[in-house]
Amino acid sequence: MSSFSEHFGWVEMVFTSIIAFGFGGYQLWSVNREIRADREKAARKDEDRGA
Repeated sequence: MSSFSEHFGWVEMVFTSIIAFGFGGYQLWSVNREIRADREKAARKDEDRGA
């Protein structure tokens, strides 16, 4: 067990990085989804105005 305990720092860094990048990826996906929805809403609004 002592040989594994030497690597706890790396394990913690990897685990923390995965959590941080995962949350960042989710935020990026969520924002892009909202931008796409807003563009579609604006396009529908422009179509309704033109008709």
